[in-house]
Amino acid sequence: MKKFVILYFCFLLTLSPCFAFGKKKVSSASSQNKGYVGKLPDIAKDYNADGQKTNKPVYEYSEDFNSANEIKPVPRENPAFVNIILKSDKTSQYVNDINEIIPILENLYDIIENDESLQLFAAKVYFLNKNCDWLREKYLEKPESSSVSFQKLMELNLHTRSVSILRTEAVKYNPYLAYGGSGSIYEANNINQQLEYLKTEIEETIVVLKDAK
Repeated sequence: MKKFVILYFCFLLTLSPCFAFGKKKVSSASSQNKGYVGKLPDIAKDYNADGQKTNKPVYEYSEDFNSANEIKPVPRENPAFVNIILKSDKTSQYVNDINEIIPILENLYDIIENDESLQLFAAKVYFLNKNCDWLREKYLEKPESSSVSFQKLMELNLHTRSVSILRTEAVKYNPYLAYGGSGSIYEANNINQQLEYLKTEIEETIVVLKDAK
């Protein structure tokens, strides 16, 4: 019996190693034909053929982007916007200063046209006079002071002051003066005529100022 066990054990040793421990061993010839038989990582999902990384743009789509309600109007009447932002019209500082006086003249014209009170008229004339004084001091020794627009504006300023003084004196002295002689200048007809002359001069001055360069 012992001899039989020894012979059986020798028989097992002569068998192919591929049956050892009940597992199949892959031969070297077989592995060369098949190459690597393990599990490879999936690198295709992390690889871009052109070598560039694709990033999605970060923005939110808005259907109302071009809507008139979403776009603010351009402040073209603002000299700072026109000269600094748009730079489409390189106007001088003098022209900008003149343009600020034009609305004052237009308002003064409306006050005369609508026969507003003397107090309102005198206040607007005073405001115009202060602006003209400032303009005169700023450009007195500069070439702009010889321009037609500058001279026309200074003449108009003197005329408005004269009419304002005349109207004020008429209210003050009219009850005590006869309409003959020197008192005739305070007549209502004469004052109305002076106001009409002043309106015409204001219109002419506005046209000149708007053409200033």
